[in-house]
Amino acid sequence: MANNAVRFLRTVVIAAGTLGVLLTLATLWEYQPVHQDWRQVASSMQRLRVLDRHGIALNVTYQNRWNLHDTEALHEIPEFLQQAFIFAEDRRFRSHHGIDWAARAAALWANLRAARTVRGASTLSEQVVRLLHPRPRTLWSRWMEGWEAMALERQLTKADILEFYLNQVPYARQWRGVVQASRGYFNRDLQTLSRKEMLMLAVLVRAPSALDPWKPSALPRLEMAIARLADAMQDAGLLSAQERIQIASETLALEAPSLPLDASHFIQHIRLKEGNAETLRSTLDAHIHTRVRALLEERRKALGHLQVQNAAALVVDHTTGEVLAWAVAGDKHTPGYALDPVLQPRQPGSALKPFLYAAALEKGWTAATLIDDAPLQDAIGSGLHAIRNYSRHYYGAIPLREALGNSLNTPAVRTINFVGVEPYFNLLHRLGFSSLSHNSRRYDVGLALGNGEVTLFELVQAYAALAQGGIFRPLRLRMDASVTPGKQVITSPAASLIGHILSDPYARQREFGASSVLNLPVQTAVKTGTSTDYRDAWAVGYDYRHVVGVWMGNLNQMPMDGVTGASGPALALRAIFAELNRGATTQPLPLDRRLIPQEVCIPDPAPSEANCRPYTEYFLPGRLLANAPDAEISTVAEILRPTENLKLAYDPRIPADLQAFRWEVAGLPEGGEVEWFLNGERVTRTSQKHYLWPVQRGRFELLALLWHPDGQIRKTKPVRFEVK
Repeated sequence: MANNAVRFLRTVVIAAGTLGVLLTLATLWEYQPVHQDWRQVASSMQRLRVLDRHGIALNVTYQNRWNLHDTEALHEIPEFLQQAFIFAEDRRFRSHHGIDWAARAAALWANLRAARTVRGASTLSEQVVRLLHPRPRTLWSRWMEGWEAMALERQLTKADILEFYLNQVPYARQWRGVVQASRGYFNRDLQTLSRKEMLMLAVLVRAPSALDPWKPSALPRLEMAIARLADAMQDAGLLSAQERIQIASETLALEAPSLPLDASHFIQHIRLKEGNAETLRSTLDAHIHTRVRALLEERRKALGHLQVQNAAALVVDHTTGEVLAWAVAGDKHTPGYALDPVLQPRQPGSALKPFLYAAALEKGWTAATLIDDAPLQDAIGSGLHAIRNYSRHYYGAIPLREALGNSLNTPAVRTINFVGVEPYFNLLHRLGFSSLSHNSRRYDVGLALGNGEVTLFELVQAYAALAQGGIFRPLRLRMDASVTPGKQVITSPAASLIGHILSDPYARQREFGASSVLNLPVQTAVKTGTSTDYRDAWAVGYDYRHVVGVWMGNLNQMPMDGVTGASGPALALRAIFAELNRGATTQPLPLDRRLIPQEVCIPDPAPSEANCRPYTEYFLPGRLLANAPDAEISTVAEILRPTENLKLAYDPRIPADLQAFRWEVAGLPEGGEVEWFLNGERVTRTSQKHYLWPVQRGRFELLALLWHPDGQIRKTKPVRFEVK
């Protein structure tokens, strides 16, 4: 018997030892370096925090596993809230070393008596381990959590563990931490919460969904749980009798959180631009940004049936150059949503025309200069392209004011021929349009109609220069960024006059009507743009303080269904300006004091008793009309057809005497004549501005002399072309 007992005891010892060794090996195999993982998460919580101008966090998201930005240091979390969590979750937190053995024994006994799990005994340290190392809820997991919790406590302070827990404890709706829970349930910061509201946050962590206060059926259970915790804390001396009465009488004042703040595209850009600063206070205004994004998304959805999937809006205070809103709207599941439309180069259409006409004013034209609005063919590459107005209507000789206001195309092409492609291209570069990266010859006269690609950021930045009297400054994204000295890119009188034209309802009446959506209550300079095939629609404007730019289109390059700048983004622009000026003391646009008013009389092509329409025009210094009130007429001597480097094809199937090409000049006064020279030899002299030239093969240089009735002669620049 004795030998059997000894053998049995030996077997038990060996089995226990073997089991102990296996358990130790399994524990070592399963053990994860909890402190290392804690440090990794904690350090990620200290990465770049992007704040708005008022200190509101912009980079808040509920889609991450961790709460990286909506965190508070332990000393900033109300002490009563800390006490409530410790009392509810781990009463011996301050004294144990990771595992509360007494609580485990009590929980085991309670669960055995109930024949089911009715009580847990996880310490806050074990719950932190569970957050860092999620495992199935098994006995083995509890074993590992205990060991790792003890390891965590050997390497961290209680304050470190409690701070991490309070900032990462999960709630419903993917909220993490007491800061997000406070804003999610009460739309307030932690420091404003009552004791009852803090108790609610403490009891919710046990069952965030079952006790969800937004569910009416869960409210009675939630109130009972709060009452039980309050009673226990009163018994422990953590609540006075008066405070307990106050908690019992208080009604939970739930408030839905504010509109979600989505500034992800802005944050991505500023991170790349500004590097790895720990905290960055941006110029963005969270309230303005949120309202602008909501208005933009509302308009985009209204145009969804017209194939509008994406939109962007940029709002700038042009008096400081600070970006206030960087809004992106669209379905996050559509192709290209990850791209930032504020920074994507797109064709601006007519939105660039104000800068072209500013250049023309500086070169010598006035707002009363008459430009011929008639069908036009001009060069696109080495071929000819018919230039048409959007409405397919032409108005004849029209003043520059109305050519710009109505966004007419053929006058714009004639204007760039006057200004010159290269000087205009250089002006755009001085205004910050770095996206126009090709040689100016690549764009040619099509630059007048917006055939280059620019970004919404560049466009708004350039309009801010117009609003600031032609002074260009880079836009600012940081409150602490130094102010860059401005450069006078456009003269102040010319910039001011462009703003006056763009804010003149009469100047755009022919194409946009008398009651245009562009006529805003506060004087605002507004311009729209539409690219080829309706791929892009733009609206840009500025008033006494703000510049607003809106783009709509599809980031996957699909065309919209007939959406123009006036029919799409203009309404969003109008709504945004209304929001910006709500309750503000508004002002008109400033008019440069050097501009001189003068009565002019513009010839009216429409039949009427009066042969002209008198009105007050403003002129740059030294540009008053000599024969007021008659308007001046532009008499730029230039060859319109052929265009430079045009290539024509001789067709051998057609008799030579039936093949002719129309030469044409601009700037021929009434009663004048044109003398045509080809390769230095005189061809003919005509009393009309055009001539049908019999086509022949070869390389040619055409020049024309324009004879005025008073004997004055003006010579055009030579134009080279080829017939193959």
